[in-house]
Amino acid sequence: MRLVIADTGPIHYLILIGHIDILPRLFERVVLPSIVLFELSHELAPASVKRWAATPAWLEVAESPAVTLSAGIHKGEAAAIALACRLYADLLLMDDRRGVNAAERQGLNVTGTLGVLDSAAGHGLLDFAQAVSALKLTTFRMPLALLDELLKKREGSGEP
Repeated sequence: MRLVIADTGPIHYLILIGHIDILPRLFERVVLPSIVLFELSHELAPASVKRWAATPAWLEVAESPAVTLSAGIHKGEAAAIALACRLYADLLLMDDRRGVNAAERQGLNVTGTLGVLDSAAGHGLLDFAQAVSALKLTTFRMPLALLDELLKKREGSGEP
């Protein structure tokens, strides 16, 4: 994939589990709306997330587009969707179900943290089961049906 726009959630959780470095290995360009970088730098964010957000060497930050908020969609999600549409992104990284639904209604290709981890495991960049174990130690809310499906796929393929 060439151009990827990311919302706060996937970046936040990939930092927490020590796998943020997979993004530039999977994608040519990763762009955040400026509001997302602000959210990652927020005083309530975990220290590791704030540290990373201060020096994201390979990451591009774009000015957040003006957006109209829909019910249940936060500023970062709305900005990521708008930026993905404006830049004709190949993929949008987002976990929030309402945001994902809104993005898909706009015709965007969307995946979340688990999808990124699955893709990285398929490229031999990480052990999927270990990454999921680390993710379980965070506040990430996993869709259990999707998690089971991905774990079975990994077991059946012989891949980590």
